[in-house]
Amino acid sequence: MKKFACLLWGFIACLFSICSFGQSKSASDPDPQKRQYFTQKNVGTEIKLDGIPDDKGWDAVPWSSDFVQNQPNNGAAPDQQTSFKILYDDKFLYIAYHCHDKSPDSIVQRMSRRDEFPGDWVEINIDSYHDLRTAFSFTLSVSGVRGDEFISNNGDNWDDSWNPIWFGKTHIDDTGWTAEVKIPLSQLRYGDEPEKVWGIQVQRRIFRKEERSTWQHIPQNGKGWVSRFGELHGLKDIPSQRQIEIAPYGVAQLETYKKETGNPFADGTDGKLSAGVDGKVAVTSDLILDFTINPDFGQVEADPSQVRIDGFQNYLQERRPFFVESRNIFNYQLTGSAAGGDYDADQLFYSRRIGDAPHGRVNLTDGDYAKVPQKTSILGAAKFSGKTKNGWSIGVLESMTQREKALVDHEGERHHELVEPLTSYFVGRLQKDFDEGKTIVGGIFTAVNREDGLEDILHRSAYTGGIDFQHTWKNRTYYLTANGIFSRVNGTAAAIMNTQTSFEHFFQRPNAKELSVDPNRTSLTGHGGTIKFAKFGGKEDEKGRIFKFETGVTWRSPELEMNDIGFQLSSDELNHFAWAAYNILKPFSVFRSFRLNYNHWSRWDFGGQHLYQAFNTNAHAQFKSNWQIGSGLTWELLDISNTALRGGSSLRRPNGLGNFLYISSDQRKKFYPYFEIFNGFGFDKTVRSNNFYLSLAAQPKDALSISLGSSFNRYFRKQDQYVSTANYNGQTRIIVSEVNQKTFSITLRVNYNVTPDFTIQYYGSPFITRPLYKNFAYVTDPLNKEYNSRFHRYNSNEIKATDGVFEVDENGDGQVDYNFSSPDFNFVQFRSNLVVRWEYIAGSELYLVWSQSSEPDGAVFSDINSKLGHSLFDNSFGEKARNIFLIKMTYRFLR
Repeated sequence: MKKFACLLWGFIACLFSICSFGQSKSASDPDPQKRQYFTQKNVGTEIKLDGIPDDKGWDAVPWSSDFVQNQPNNGAAPDQQTSFKILYDDKFLYIAYHCHDKSPDSIVQRMSRRDEFPGDWVEINIDSYHDLRTAFSFTLSVSGVRGDEFISNNGDNWDDSWNPIWFGKTHIDDTGWTAEVKIPLSQLRYGDEPEKVWGIQVQRRIFRKEERSTWQHIPQNGKGWVSRFGELHGLKDIPSQRQIEIAPYGVAQLETYKKETGNPFADGTDGKLSAGVDGKVAVTSDLILDFTINPDFGQVEADPSQVRIDGFQNYLQERRPFFVESRNIFNYQLTGSAAGGDYDADQLFYSRRIGDAPHGRVNLTDGDYAKVPQKTSILGAAKFSGKTKNGWSIGVLESMTQREKALVDHEGERHHELVEPLTSYFVGRLQKDFDEGKTIVGGIFTAVNREDGLEDILHRSAYTGGIDFQHTWKNRTYYLTANGIFSRVNGTAAAIMNTQTSFEHFFQRPNAKELSVDPNRTSLTGHGGTIKFAKFGGKEDEKGRIFKFETGVTWRSPELEMNDIGFQLSSDELNHFAWAAYNILKPFSVFRSFRLNYNHWSRWDFGGQHLYQAFNTNAHAQFKSNWQIGSGLTWELLDISNTALRGGSSLRRPNGLGNFLYISSDQRKKFYPYFEIFNGFGFDKTVRSNNFYLSLAAQPKDALSISLGSSFNRYFRKQDQYVSTANYNGQTRIIVSEVNQKTFSITLRVNYNVTPDFTIQYYGSPFITRPLYKNFAYVTDPLNKEYNSRFHRYNSNEIKATDGVFEVDENGDGQVDYNFSSPDFNFVQFRSNLVVRWEYIAGSELYLVWSQSSEPDGAVFSDINSKLGHSLFDNSFGEKARNIFLIKMTYRFLR
C-alpha cells in the first residue's frame, strides 16, 4: 500500500508541474472568428415541405455560403459550394439547403437504415443550450434517409440512439440538389430567454470526393467541436414547448422449438400477447421525463456469440432502445485512455445488468422438469434528464425488475422456486459547467436494492458513487481530468464470502500478503479513480503536422466491487499508461493523412508486485485513393497474472511479441473488402495466437447492401492454461495444461430499403469454438523465472483417462489420489434475425420479426474430433432450431 501511495502522489506532483509549465507559455493560436447567421420569424406563410425552397416565406432570410473544407484539405476551398437558410415559427425550425454540384449525375443516392449516413448528405448541428458542449445533429442524405445524433462532451461523443421526430425532403436538379428540413422545437432543449443565441454548424459530405466542408471553419489542430460553432441570432419570443409523447404498443409472439418427450414445459410451441407503453414528457423546455412500462425488446438484434476460457466476463453492447437513448448522460467510464487497455471497459453504470438472466439456479433430481425464465422481466423504468440554463446537467434513472420464479414439475406435482428477487436499480448523474465549459465538475451515485431471497449468492444492497473534474486551457489545447469513486456492498456472510473469493478479487491468493479472506464480513468498501493529463490541440505547421499526447494513472482497490449495476473486470491494481501521436493532417505525396503512435503500459497490485509492462508502436495511413493501411508491434516485457490460476497464486506468464496489420479498400466503392490479421507469440514457443478476419461488403444498388464477414482464431498455450483445482494430502493442486483452441464464425448482414422509412434487415451468424487440452501438470513454483520450473507435468504412470475423467495417482501406490473431468468441449451456436420495419407515420412503427437460434445439446461434449467447419454446419442447421415469430406495433401520440 505504501508503494502504491508513493507512485500515485509522485505522478500527481509531476502532472501539476507540467500543468504549471503549460500555463506559463503563450496562448495557442485562436480559432477563426465565429460566423453569425440572422434568422427571421415566419409569419402567415406556409412552408410546403417538398425539397424545393421556393415558397415565399424563404424570401425573408438570406442564403449563407462560403463553406470551407474540413476534410481532406482543412482550410481549402471545397470542390462544390453549399448554401443554407433558416426560418422559424412558434412550433418549428426550418432549414433550406442548396448543395451546388456541377455534375448532378455524379450525386450518390445510396440508402440505408436510419443513422448510417449513406451517400451525399448535409447536416446541421444545433447547440440550443448554447453551453458550448452539447448539440443536436440532424443529417439528411440526398436519398431521403435521416440521421440524428446527440452530441456531448464537446464533440467527443455522438449518440446516434437519439431518435427525435423531424421531417426532411430532397430534390435533384441541374444545379445540384436541394433540401428542406422541418424540426419541431419540442425536440430541442433551450432556456427561457426572450432573445436566444444558439450555436450552429452546417456540414456537407460529397461522397464521390470523400470531402467534408463546413460553414464555420474548424481547424483540425485543436480539441473540441461544439465550442467552436458559429452562432444563430434572431430567435425572439419562442414559446416554451411542453413536449408530450405517448407510444403504446402491442406484441403478439409465437415460439417454436424441439419437443422434449416427457417434459410438460416443452411441447414444441409457446405463445403470448403483451402490451406496454413508452412516453416522454417535457417537465420544462430543457428537462424531460422518459418512461417505459412493461417494455418489450423483441425487435432488437441478437448478441454476437462469445466464449472465453480465461475467466473474464463478456462485455455485451446495449441494444435496447430505452437504455440506449440518452446513455451519454449516464456514462461514467472510469478510465477511457487514448492508449487503450482492459481497464477501459470498467464503468459505474452498465445497463445490461437490468433485465439480465436470473442469478438463481434450480437443482433438479431424476424425473424433475423446470420452466426457468431466460431473462428477468423489467416492470418499468423512468429517466429524468436535461440541462438547465445555469449549466447544470441532470440525469436520474430508476428501474424495477420483477421477482422471478421457476416452475418445477415432479411427476405432476408442481412448485415454484425463486431465481431472482424483486430489485430496484437507481442512477443519478450531475454535472456543472464553468467558464463556457472549460471547467466541468460532476458526480454520480448508483444504488441496487433487493428484497429478501437468494441471500447467499446476491448482495442485499450495492452502492457506488464518484466525483469527476475536467479542466482545459490554452484554447482547449491541454486538459486535466480526474475522478474518484467508491463502492460498498452489503449482504450475508456467505454472499460477501463469495465476493471475496470471486474472479474479480481472489482474496485467497497465498502470495497476496496484503489480502485475507474473512468469512465473517458482511460488507466490503472499495475505491478507485483516474488522473489524466493530455495535449490534444495546438498549432500545426504549414505541412499539417501536430504532436499530441496523454498520460495517466488509474486504480481499483482490492475491495472495489461495481458489478451489481456496473462493469468491472479486475480489482487490486494500479495502471500507468502513456500515449503519444505524431499526425500529418494535410495530404502529401500519395497520402491523404498519416499518423504514428506510441504507447506503454505498466501495472502493479496493491501489494507492490509489478505485474505487467509493455511497449507498443503503430502507424496508420490513408491514401489519396481512400485505401487505408495500418500496422503495429507490441513488446511485452513482463506479464504476471493474479487471475490465471483462479485464486491459487499469481502466475508468471511468458513474455512475447504481438503484431497486427489491416488493409481497407475504398469504402465508397460498390465492392469493399477489408482484411485484418493479428499474430502473437510467447518466447520459446510457449504461446501462440493467430487471428484472421476478412469482410466483403457490396452495394449492388443504392437500396441494397450486403456484407459477409468471417473470422478464424487459433490460440495455443504450452502449459499454463488453468484446468481445475484438487486437494492432495492437505495440499492444493492447481492443475494446468496445454490448450489448443480454434474459433470460427461467419456473419452475414443484408439491408434493403423499400423507402427511407420501410426497411428489411437480416442478420445471421454461425459460431463454433473448440478448446482441446492435453499434457496435464500441476503448479509447483508459479513465479519462477524459468518456465519449465513452474510446473510438474504428469508422466504416463501418474495419470490416465477413463470415460472423460482423468484419474491421478501422484504417489504411485495404485490408488487414485484425485481426479478431474476432461475440459475439452465443442460449443456451436447459430443466431439470426429478420426484421421488417415500417415507420408508417412519424414516430409510429410496425415490426415483423423472425428470430432463430440453435445450441445443439450434443455439440458441447461430442463431435470433438470432426473438422471444425463440418461440426459448425452439421450442428447449426442439423437440429430443430428455436424460432420466434413476433409482430409489434407502436403508435406515437405527439403534442
